[in-house]
Order: sequence, then C-alpha cells, then structure tokens
Amino acid sequence: MARPAPSALKYLSGYAPALLAQVQERIGEGSLGRLLLARYPAAHAVRTDGALYDYVHELKAQFMRRSEPLSKVAYDNKLHIVRNALGTHTTISRVQGGKLKAKREIRVAGVMREVPDEWLRMIVVHELAHLRIREHDKAFYALCTHIEPAYHQHEFDLRLYLTHLDLGGQPLWPAPAAGGAQATD
Repeated sequence: MARPAPSALKYLSGYAPALLAQVQERIGEGSLGRLLLARYPAAHAVRTDGALYDYVHELKAQFMRRSEPLSKVAYDNKLHIVRNALGTHTTISRVQGGKLKAKREIRVAGVMREVPDEWLRMIVVHELAHLRIREHDKAFYALCTHIEPAYHQHEFDLRLYLTHLDLGGQPLWPAPAAGGAQATD
C-alpha cells in the first residue's frame, strides 16, 4: 500500500519525523484502527447533552471548584466541520439591569459522542482548563496534565483516530442501534 501524502497527516503536524514514519507504517499496513481498538476497546456512555453536562460538572467540581459556573454544556454536531475544533469554550457577556452578567458555555463536537471515555475526558479537561487560562502555554498544559496525567497520550491517540477517519477509515465505535435489540417472529 502506498504511503499517505504528508497532507493526509494534517492532524499530526508538529510531531517528530520518526513518530510520523511509524504512523505512516501503520497506515501502510492497515493496522492503525486495530492499534486504537486494542488500546481503547469501548466507547463512553455519555450520549446526551444532559449526561455531558453532568460529566463536565463532576470533573469541574473535583478539580476546579472555584472557577466560574458554566451556563451550558452541549454536543454540537457542526463544531468539527465549521470551526475545525473538537471543543470550544465561550464567554458571553450581557447587561441585565445595571449589572454585567457573563455566561460560560462548553461545546463538544458531536463526533466525540462515539469515542472512548479517555478522549472525551481529554477534550473536557482542555475546555475546563480554558476557564482559568486562555492561552495554550506551559501553565495551561500543566493544568491539563494535573487533571488528566495521560493528557498528551490521549491527545495523540485522538489525532491518530482523526487521521484514520480522514483516510477513509470507518468509525471504530459506532453508535448503538436505537431501541436496543429487536425481537423477531
């Protein structure tokens, strides 16, 4: 199988050439998906916006109690396509009466509904860290790794998965069928 063009590895730009060569070898062998399934055998169960809200608030309560409250947490099916992001945090300021009120939201790309818990946690940790630190600097990543020690490994593996999908691979953890198993006559 031919090696993918470097542009096919857009999610992995910035990584060491030796590491990219290993990824290209896995792609050439057709074993990238199997590697990811071996590391992460199952998807998380956080499927609804309500469940995501609870999931995020549990993490926030555990690690960032004194941070500003969140007004909304939701999956956004357009996020990955429109903003080329897997999660966003926004602060919207509104005047209510004589006061300025700030509402904070976290949105997670809809593609994250069907991935392992470790990856969802990594995205949520990233967006929660932005409540305290706006820039992607050393302090930001120190906070991310404080909350999730394997943050960088999970980020790399998620980038591998996005590369797998970008190269035409099938989703590795498809959504469960609606309604569960059906009885047949």
